Formats: sequence, structure tokens, C-alpha cells
Amino acid sequence: MPRRLTWLLLVAGLVALVVAAGAHWAEGAARTAADREATTLARTHAGLLASELQKFRLLPLVLAEYPDVPRALAGGDAAAVHGLDETLELLAARTDAAALYAIDARGRAVAASNWRLPTSFVGQDYTFRRYFAEAMARGASELFALGTVSGRPGLYLARRIDREGRALGVIVVKVEFDRLEREWAQSAGATILTDARGLILVTSVPGWRFHPTRPVDAATRAALRRSRQFGESPPATLAFVADGRDIRVRQDGRMVRYRIAAVAAPLAGSRVLHLTPLRPSLAAARAQAALWGLALLLLVGIAGGIGLRAANRRRSQARARESLEREVVRRTAELREANARLIVESQERGEADRRFRAAREELAQANRLGSLGQITAGVAHEINQPLAAIRTFAENGAILLDRGGADRARENLGRIVDLTDRIATITGELRAFARRRTPSRGAPTLGAAIEGTMLLIGERARGVVVDAVADDLRARRVIADRIRLEQILVNVIGNALDAVAGRDPRRVTIDAVLEEDQVIVRIADTGPGIDPSLDETLFTPFASAKPEGLGLGLAIARDIAREFGGELALAPDGPGATFLLTLRLA
Repeated sequence: MPRRLTWLLLVAGLVALVVAAGAHWAEGAARTAADREATTLARTHAGLLASELQKFRLLPLVLAEYPDVPRALAGGDAAAVHGLDETLELLAARTDAAALYAIDARGRAVAASNWRLPTSFVGQDYTFRRYFAEAMARGASELFALGTVSGRPGLYLARRIDREGRALGVIVVKVEFDRLEREWAQSAGATILTDARGLILVTSVPGWRFHPTRPVDAATRAALRRSRQFGESPPATLAFVADGRDIRVRQDGRMVRYRIAAVAAPLAGSRVLHLTPLRPSLAAARAQAALWGLALLLLVGIAGGIGLRAANRRRSQARARESLEREVVRRTAELREANARLIVESQERGEADRRFRAAREELAQANRLGSLGQITAGVAHEINQPLAAIRTFAENGAILLDRGGADRARENLGRIVDLTDRIATITGELRAFARRRTPSRGAPTLGAAIEGTMLLIGERARGVVVDAVADDLRARRVIADRIRLEQILVNVIGNALDAVAGRDPRRVTIDAVLEEDQVIVRIADTGPGIDPSLDETLFTPFASAKPEGLGLGLAIARDIAREFGGELALAPDGPGATFLLTLRLA
């Protein structure tokens, strides 16, 4: 009896130890799993928000170039105002923007996408709105607030419209996130977007909107009431109670535990937070801990049975073997499931990489289309000359036919055919440059790329650009896609032409040298050169020294060059700017 009691006490102590260790392990494993899920969903939802904002941030840039905008903001042109109303209405319908409207320099809305509705913004005074004041002062502003007319929350994207050094007003795009919130709500838990003060702006839980995630002092609350950014009296109660990454939320009269993860959002000072419920992960971890505990106790029981019942050793060993085989089958199935999940994750990463490459190609395509505005004038001049000659030859041919000069008329027709071939070459080059296509590597000749570029730039470069590339180098083939190589040259030469405008002498020189297995194309101008303060940001996207520039041309050109295994760099020599384009020989 004493021996049996000792064994019972040992077994009870072992069970208690296993239960305590299992509970501790289950808690830690559940937190780790919930953190991993929360981080993944926070990044995914932040990506959805970024893609949504990227689309709408382009609208003010596009509208800034629309000719009716400055005329409507300047006042006195009713036709321009009416045309702008219809344009804003059409753009709002096609882009799902909540509202588009134009505000003049006095703060009055002169045109709006909802001009037909009783709640039209036209005539409203927006001088009290922070985004108007910031845009007029700084050029652009982004502000999340409640609508003064609609009462609906949204993000206001404002951009100042300037003409001839004078601020005419502001173009505003209002973005609402109802669809994004519905997409967020499809995931387990809750997703929110907070500003720098911790106030909830966008949320998959409607009851949390504008609630703070951390205590807000009295001065901040008073400032919010004065600005009416979130209404007359923004909520003061916390949306949830946080202790590090542990979150407690009262639901249906009880506290529910969550784990939180935060990632940076594409708005100044804001973050995307996702709250993942801890209960499912905890239940799964406890079940797994219980299985391991049972397996351990089973092994202890088998060992005890072997010691206590030596006569039944074979039978006990058979049972243990069968139990282990079942466990192996179960673990093998779990490993197969884990392997399947890894395959899915690998495919998702591949898809994300494909989307990244597609987005980069979209940006390069947008840059090419932006360059067409400057290219079109030169192409039009190049086409007008052959057209005038065709008309002259055709009229002369008719006269010659009337006079019986069939041979000379045939010569005129041959010249007309040659001129139409030239027009086809020019328009074909323009279509190829603008066409969306899958990037590929080929082996075009350097001369073909330079000739295509000069054909695109046309009249704008006549008498200014000097092509000094030797014939033997022009025939050399390089590793590149010809259209994308022309895009690099159009960007760099176009910048050089802008730099020499209004200067004496006006000269842009293109030459090339051979260096081992690569060719270096040198593009130099007689302009004022590059400001030394721009050296570090010269190839940074959206950094531009031009008042109307987007800062994308050189950044995209260098990225394309690096895709080919080459490089685009600024040379230190002067007096103007000199860029060196390095290409590998095919």
C-alpha cells in the first residue's frame, strides 16, 4: 500500500506539472499565432488602403492640367464653370470619388460634381477648412474630416492651381472609405486607421469611428471642437483598453481579449491597426497542449504498466506501438497541411511580386504618356511638311496629266508614295512609343534608338541637338528593349532641351564612347547645370526642381537602365548638365 500510494502521488504531481506547463505553453503559442495573423492582416489591409489612395491622389494632378479649371477659378467665364461642373460630375462617377469641387482664392466653391443636387457645394464658403488654407499656403494638403454639407466622413485631397505665378484657387477630391471598410470587415477581428493623435478615422467597427485609442488631453479636444474636423463634439471615450499588445474590448456584457498589430499607413502620422481575437488561437493551442499532455501521460502509463505488470509487457508494447502509429499518421497529415499552406504563401508572394512589377510598368507607361505632350508638337510639324508636299505633287500631277506629261506625273506619284512612307514611319514610331507592352530584352542598335528618339522629339530639337555618335558605334547592338531605351533618351534629352530654353548658345550634344564590353552615351547641354542641393534627390521619385514637374522622369529612366544591366548617372563636368547612360553590348 505505501508503494502504491507513492506511485499515485508521483502520477498526480506529474499530471499537475504537465497541466501547468501545457497552460503556460498554450498561452504563449496563442499569442504568437494571433500576433502573426494580426501582422499579416494589418499589412494586407494597409496595402488595400494604399492602392485606394494611389488612384485618387492622381485626380488633382490630372485636373490641374484641365483648361476649364483656371478659367472657372479666375471667374467671369460661365461656360467654363458649366463645363467644369460636368467634367467633375463625370470623373466622380467613373472613379467612385465622393465629391470633386473647385474653390476660388476667396474660399468659395465655384464648381462641384454634385452641382445638380440640392446639397450642392457650389457657393459654399470653405475658408474655415484647414485643407483649403494649407493648400493655398503650401500647394497641397490632405485632411480627414466630416463633411459640412453631407455629414459623412472622408479624406480631402486638395491641390493649389497656379497660373503665371498667381494662386487661382484649390481643386479638392473627397474620398470615402465605405467599400474599404466592408472589405476590412470580412476578416476576423477588427481593422482601424488612426491619425497621429490616436483618433480612429476608418474602421470596420462603425461604433468606434472617431473614438480615441489612447487618452486625449483637454487642449486637443478643444482644438477638435473649434476646427469641427469631427463634428461639434467628437467622442471622448476610449474605443478599447490596451495593455501593450493585449487589447480588451467589452462585447455583449463581457470582456473579449485581442492581440493588436500596427503598420505604417500612407497618410502622414497615421497607422493601420488590426485586432485579432485571442480566443480561437488559444483554443487551438490548448487543444494541442492537451494532445501532447495526453501523449506524455500515455507514455508514462505505458512505462508504469511495464514496471507493474511485467507479465503483460508484450500486450502493453503492442498498444503503445499502435498509439504511436496513430500519432505519426496524425502528425504526417499536419505536416502535409503545413506544406500546402507554405505552397499557398509562396504563390501569394509570387503574385505580390507580379503586382509590384505591373505597378512599376504602369508608372513607366504613365511617364511615356506624359512625354507625349511635348512630343506631339514636333511630330505634327514633321507630318505637316510631307502633307504639304503631297498636296503640291498631287496638284502638279493633275496638271501634267491634262498636258499629257504622264512620265512626270508618274514621278510625282512616286514622290507621294515616298512621303506617305515617311509619315507612316513617324506615326508608327509615335504609336510604338505610347503603346502599353510587356517589357522584354532585345538587341537593338544604338543608332536605331537615337533615330527613333529624334523622330519623336522632332521640331523641338531641330538646330539644338547635335548627334555626334560615330557610325561604327551606331551599328553596335546593346542589351535593351528599344522602346524603353527611347523612353530613357526622351526623358534625358527633353530635360536638356528645357534647360537650354532661352539661353545663348542653345546646344545639346549626344556622343558615345566604347569601354570594354559596354558603350557609354553622353548627353550634355549648355544650360545652367544641376543645383548641388539636388544631387542626393536627383533620381528620387516625386523630387523635382521644376514648379510643374512630378519628379518621375529621371527616376524611371534610371530604373529602366538598371533593368538592362546598365546605369544612368550625372557626370561632374560642366558647365551645363551632363548625363552618362551606360549600356551593355549584346
